[in-house]
Amino acid sequence: MLETVYFIGFLMLSLAMVISSIRLLKGPSLPDRVVALELMAALTVGLVVLYSIAYNEPKFIDVAIVLALTSFLAAVGFSSFLEKRGIQDDD
Repeated sequence: MLETVYFIGFLMLSLAMVISSIRLLKGPSLPDRVVALELMAALTVGLVVLYSIAYNEPKFIDVAIVLALTSFLAAVGFSSFLEKRGIQDDD
């Protein structure tokens, strides 16, 4: 029963990753692409944590924490860049 829950969790996170990668490639503007990239980072953290729980590998929790912190710093950097540049359409 629990394996089914893990499988569904992996499936949903993977589907969300595919959808967000489509938005990353197709996004009409740079802020849309940045949000999609940040979503992909958050989904990756979710996948790593789910893997850690499903396969009883607690050392991967540390990897997820480092990835989340790095993703946060990248989000701050991107938002600073967009604020200095101003919001423009990439059409």
